[in-house]
Amino acid sequence: MHKSTSHLQATVFAVAALSPVLGLADETPTLDSGDTAWMLTSTALVLFMTIPGLALFYAGMVRSKNVLSVLMQCFAITAMVTILWVVAGYSMAFTDGGTLHAWVGGLDKAFLAGITADTLSGSIPETVFMTFQMTFAIITPALIVGAFAERMKFSALLWFMGLWLLVVYAPVAHWVWGGGWLADKGVLDFAGGTVVHINAGIAGLVAALMLGKRKGFPTTAMPPHNLAFTVVGASMLWVGWFGFNAGSELAADGTAGMAMAVTQIATAMAALTWMFAEWISHSKPSVLGIASGAVAGLVAITPASGTAGPMGALLIGLAAGLLCFLAATKLKRAMGYDDSLDVFGVHAVGGIVGAILTGVCADASLGGVGLAEGVSISAQVVTQIVGVAATAIYTAVASYILLKVLDLTLGLRVDEEQETAGLDIALHDERGYSL
Repeated sequence: MHKSTSHLQATVFAVAALSPVLGLADETPTLDSGDTAWMLTSTALVLFMTIPGLALFYAGMVRSKNVLSVLMQCFAITAMVTILWVVAGYSMAFTDGGTLHAWVGGLDKAFLAGITADTLSGSIPETVFMTFQMTFAIITPALIVGAFAERMKFSALLWFMGLWLLVVYAPVAHWVWGGGWLADKGVLDFAGGTVVHINAGIAGLVAALMLGKRKGFPTTAMPPHNLAFTVVGASMLWVGWFGFNAGSELAADGTAGMAMAVTQIATAMAALTWMFAEWISHSKPSVLGIASGAVAGLVAITPASGTAGPMGALLIGLAAGLLCFLAATKLKRAMGYDDSLDVFGVHAVGGIVGAILTGVCADASLGGVGLAEGVSISAQVVTQIVGVAATAIYTAVASYILLKVLDLTLGLRVDEEQETAGLDIALHDERGYSL
């Protein structure tokens, strides 16, 4: 992600913070064992977020006849994205794309060409940087799974996720972190508000709309079958997110420490905000609500985690908890779409809230590290909105085209009989629970 925002000044910020993989031309990279140890740990924490964290979080929220299908989807995505990232994804996101550099990287490091045990990226081995970025590439398509849970063909899912990684995720990652056009514009996204959460949330909404509602939705009750799984999964996400956000500094330093602190603060505030909003609205606080609120806070603080201070974290957590609650309950009901596990309501809305408020909370007057010289809060907010809009529009259009092509060739949705039986037995010939 990006390297050192602790001494945020105009040109240094633009080059060092937004294009870490390129480094500073006049500095010779030197291995730092402390940074490397922290990044090895962070990489493991982020992988832990997908398997088992996200897998359990989602598995608990579906019906018992679909529990294995969700676990299988997350596990298979982890394996498939790993290979695709090695083959082309990493190079497309983090190398110079020549004449297309503003939009996508090249293939100079396809199959990890030129990367050895001694190759450095800043103060850490490039193998560690590559694998850390891989874990982000893994969790992003896995997040989309929740939007169309219980109704998509497994074959179509694999094709969509594989193509989406290369056509959508890698280019957007390059725009923001690989020195592309959004980096040049000064968009702030420390750990993935646009690249991960808005990207996944918008793609999830498009997929949910194209596949249509689950059979019986919304008249048939479809409660989570095992909230214990969901709470355990949410707890794993919370712990793993320290690697996600604090790890994005790519160093064991003060910025990483502040990123860890604001992540904890925003998450706690969002969890409590959702809980109290639901308590006031529905008379009782729910376990699913507080867990969802925590995830909303984690999502929203992600883009601001390297630039906001504690007061900014409180503001972001409060806004995310309330707005994501409204999106997942009121907005979804009013619009009538079937986003099964609230991927749009939590990740897209939370990502948008966090991305925009990053432009506010980064300012030194509000406890942040400070904006680039000559940039006002209003100017930075406009820049953030440009980043949000560009990501949302590109993701929506590209995801729609990919899904449309797959629908015309493979078909996206299981048939009614398979949906009724459940995807566990229909697609995998297994059951999550013995009868």
